[in-house]
Amino acid sequence: MTIELKSILTCSHCGHKKIESMPTNACQFFYKCENCQNVLKPNKGDCCVFCTYGTIPCPPIQKNKKC
Repeated sequence: MTIELKSILTCSHCGHKKIESMPTNACQFFYKCENCQNVLKPNKGDCCVFCTYGTIPCPPIQKNKKC
């Protein structure tokens, strides 16, 4: 199984989209939108911002593991 390491994050406040690299050894709990400066946090039940706002979930979730 190939693990994707890039995901498009979409800001829930302004809709700005940006391709970002996902960390492979940790979850990313916060992401500051470069357009509106809003700080994104994961929704309840999601482990990181990529699982909530990304087009592709984080690497541990892709591997069917816990984050």
